[in-house]
Amino acid sequence: MAKKDGPLWAPSESKIQNSLLQKFMDSTSHKNYKDLYEWSITSLDSFWQKVWDFCNVKASTKATVVLKNATDIQKAEFFSSALLNYAENLLKRRDDAIAIYFYNENQQKFHLSYAELYDQVSQVVGQFQKWGVEPGDIVASYMPNLPETVIAMLAAASIGAIWTSCSPDFGTTSLIDRFSQVRPKILLVADGYTYQGKIFNCIERVPEILKTIPSIEHTIIVPYLDLKETHPYTDWRKILKSYEPAVIEFKQLPFNHPLFILYSSGTTGIPKCIVHGAGGSLLQHLKEHQLHCDIKPDDKVFYYTTCGWMMWNWLISALASDASLVLYEGSPTHPTLGHLFQIAEEIGVTLFGTSAKYLSALEKAEFKASYDLDKLKTITSTGSPLTNETFEYVYKSIKKDVHLASISGGTDIISCFMLGNPLLPVWPGQLQGAGLGMKVEVFDDNGSALDSGQGELVCTAPFPSRPLGFWNDESDQKYTNAYFGRYPNVWHHGDFIERTSEDGFIIYGRSDATLNPGGVRIGTSEIYRQVEQVYEVLESLAVGQKINGDEHIILFIRLRENYHLTGELSDRIKKQIRTNTTPRHVPSHIYQVQDLPRTKNGKLSEIAVRQILNQQAIKNLDALVNPECLDQFKKFIIS
Repeated sequence: MAKKDGPLWAPSESKIQNSLLQKFMDSTSHKNYKDLYEWSITSLDSFWQKVWDFCNVKASTKATVVLKNATDIQKAEFFSSALLNYAENLLKRRDDAIAIYFYNENQQKFHLSYAELYDQVSQVVGQFQKWGVEPGDIVASYMPNLPETVIAMLAAASIGAIWTSCSPDFGTTSLIDRFSQVRPKILLVADGYTYQGKIFNCIERVPEILKTIPSIEHTIIVPYLDLKETHPYTDWRKILKSYEPAVIEFKQLPFNHPLFILYSSGTTGIPKCIVHGAGGSLLQHLKEHQLHCDIKPDDKVFYYTTCGWMMWNWLISALASDASLVLYEGSPTHPTLGHLFQIAEEIGVTLFGTSAKYLSALEKAEFKASYDLDKLKTITSTGSPLTNETFEYVYKSIKKDVHLASISGGTDIISCFMLGNPLLPVWPGQLQGAGLGMKVEVFDDNGSALDSGQGELVCTAPFPSRPLGFWNDESDQKYTNAYFGRYPNVWHHGDFIERTSEDGFIIYGRSDATLNPGGVRIGTSEIYRQVEQVYEVLESLAVGQKINGDEHIILFIRLRENYHLTGELSDRIKKQIRTNTTPRHVPSHIYQVQDLPRTKNGKLSEIAVRQILNQQAIKNLDALVNPECLDQFKKFIIS
């Protein structure tokens, strides 16, 4: 549990009264947030209709019934008779205010107005229509986080095509594993990208992709680096020269028309292709942006993300709240550790989104922000649990008066189960609460709800961003097994969590990575929090290994440069864990390694290391950004 010394931050009365969440609550009969939340999960139809109206969803046909099959989470349908277009809701503005700011690690920058954004989307729509792109066709992107990526996605959505994306740090094998399953018609590729000052060529990968995925009829090259390589593909600049800006005829489509295909990490097998609907994604993002993140017109919203992570989709939806996007491409720590905050100062970023890993790295480096962050209202953190100490670090070294919101959801729902609340205080180590309309509970192994203690994250009522299903899963059997196989008619998310006395939540890690020494379940984040307080340790990874019929905790650590694991350091780490947790948390063995395996989204892959130690096959090495580091773990197998 988080310590109870008191909250790290609480909103002032003026911040509360000026928040969109307070205005939303004032428009209902509820006088406090607790009552509002209870209403949101017990009167789903009334709540989601209220969100629709408050957030001004643009639709050509409104629904006559908000929710059908309300007692069956898997079959529930929201706004099934409504007709709308996702892109139309993001392109409502056509003025000269800035819609997109772009920066990269090479200090390049430019921006697009809302009018310019609309015009360029219309030009790409013209090309797509000439090529015969129709509703349900798939447009695939192998692109960095560029304005052109946003433009192409909005053009596809305008027609009713389905957008799917991998970032260029995915190798061709990883990309083919994903795109070959969905058979795209159009492929967008940047000529290259940079990371940590290194140039990576992407055009040279295209022939193999086209050879392996014959469904691709047209390929567009975006000359991001202007490598000036000759190629037989369509140049992005030619499209903009060939079509005059025009009025977009947004295709009006059902609320549950497919919009995005996202992919599971692939750490347990070939990646699952998760299909998300247009209306559910839009409505959920509007709720999270406006009510939980207090995003208002002309706010400037930044999220450090690649186009292979669902946070990219989440970020782009902020256009529907009349906010400006701040896109960044490259390494977050190149050329300097804090240059993202320099950008935040220059633009006046109001929401700064990042990962817990990035904030932890700043903390380890003892970075102190010396920038003017007066406009910054909210910092959001996701990707992994944010420790108590990192919470405290943000308030001490980044900004004292800021709403720090640890948020959690995932690719599966393209949104959040738990996130921030601008009306409530921030407690160290805690996510502030469940999202409105999300009936989050903690279940034990038998499916009983827990009022206290650790258990499984579940959702026991329908929500509009539930995925439509998996691609090529006509019977829905894989989809059912993935989310509803453990608890009937209950969404089982796979996180190991605890509800706090403040009605917040603590996440202890993924359920499939939970440790089980002596039959007692332990979340890995409990160990990481203690280990990474030790100065010499940069990061750590804990797994369970079966030895003589019991599970032993094996801890791997990556140390600062020029430090080595000694007996004294090992004893100090064990003492830190034992003193602040329990003897069961203390690892049986501690080993130093040069690197730790991580997925494309930067999450540590405990599963891959556990499989090596237990001499099991690793299902999908291509899911990892650094699979070569796994060889070093083989020497630690205990037979």
